[in-house]
Amino acid sequence: MTRTASIIGGGVIGGGWAARFALNGWDVRVFDPDPEAERKIGEVMDNARQALPMLYDYALPAEGSITFHGSIAEAVAGATWVQESVSERLDLKHKVYGEIQAAAPAVLIGSSTSGFKPSELQDGATDPSRIMVTHPFNPVYLMPLIELVASPQTAPDAVDTAADMLTSLGLYPLRVRKEIDAHIADRFLEAVWREALWLIKDGIATTEEIDNAIRYGFGIRWGQMGLFETYRVAGGEAGMKHFIEQFGPCLTWPWTKLMDVPELTDELVDMIADQSDAQSGHLTIRELERKRDGNLIAMMRALKQQGNASGRLINEHQKTMRPRMEDATPLISQRRMIPVDWTDVNGHMNEGRYGQIFSDAAEEVMAHIGADDDYIAGGMSYFTVETTVKYLAETHAGERVEVRTTITEGQGKKLRCAHEMIRASDGELLATCDQFMLHVSLETRRTCDPAPAVRANVERLAALHAKET
Repeated sequence: MTRTASIIGGGVIGGGWAARFALNGWDVRVFDPDPEAERKIGEVMDNARQALPMLYDYALPAEGSITFHGSIAEAVAGATWVQESVSERLDLKHKVYGEIQAAAPAVLIGSSTSGFKPSELQDGATDPSRIMVTHPFNPVYLMPLIELVASPQTAPDAVDTAADMLTSLGLYPLRVRKEIDAHIADRFLEAVWREALWLIKDGIATTEEIDNAIRYGFGIRWGQMGLFETYRVAGGEAGMKHFIEQFGPCLTWPWTKLMDVPELTDELVDMIADQSDAQSGHLTIRELERKRDGNLIAMMRALKQQGNASGRLINEHQKTMRPRMEDATPLISQRRMIPVDWTDVNGHMNEGRYGQIFSDAAEEVMAHIGADDDYIAGGMSYFTVETTVKYLAETHAGERVEVRTTITEGQGKKLRCAHEMIRASDGELLATCDQFMLHVSLETRRTCDPAPAVRANVERLAALHAKET
């Protein structure tokens, strides 16, 4: 059943929300008085369509529709969820909630606010129990963290529903225990931002040097292990207690100026702007967004392979997308987008990644015949002993492809698959692979007969494919 999200406010954050919902199969209804809203969200969607599918090894659901409406009442009609992303003005948010609840009294409302507490948002609302904070991070279509903040007036079942919905979108709803100004993450960002402003004002570092300190140092560690786990490792075998005992005293040293804020004079503002222009002014905003998206995809896919941090979240979300393969000639064993980290110096897919996609196709075939994860955990599997790959046309990042697999041999210990990789947009044959596998015991690492049910499935499919090809 298609669900509907209403987006009130279609700026950078609202557009990112629209993309996250639509690419996960929701219909999206947008209200924004900006006459350029449709164009701006269209450009965000172009980036998102190129980026989000690269995180996954399966195709995303069929994209939902995005429609634009002339009033809040029209936009929230039939909505399951309303995401408010208007400007950070409390009076404006209160006005918006009044219009939403007048038109759709029962709908759940999440606010993208980065600073206001939910109790402040609920002040004067017709039904405060349906309003909460769901604070995202840019780009919303890639970054998984959502700070989910409730007040004592927010209905517990509304928060549970919101958490389930956000999780279904591949997001990580972090339930903030107590409402507080700026929630959790932005309080850290504010501390780093203040210190960075002082370093620039005092002539100690430029914008680029500060960014380099982050991206070449602690930013990488934080991206996969966070703050406290990083410091636990720094404590060595003695652990976190030793780290605090060793480095805790420096907290009393006058290293930082976190309690003071430099005055943002015209001179300081110009200095920051000039340094930023020198750093990245040669790139347009769209080019910077694509650079950012490509970096995030590559990093999160690396974490996905390791099953850690945001990568673990992607793996869990991906399980909900795994298609159920149907008996057919040929089998559709893969539908996916080629990710940005699969390309080489020539700008096309590296030959090793053809092996990857055909290997993934074979694993789907194995699961279909019953040699799935449980079967492998039980001590038996299929090993590839020979492949022949033919590269027929270039494959590029961002292209959607499918693999069509025919079982050409399936008897006893033998399983042979003929794969064809097709570009989805025009049906062009990009590559083929002849893959020969043998059934093995994982205990002896030698060939053995398959379980009777697996063998029967292989023989049945081999006979079906022989008959229809």
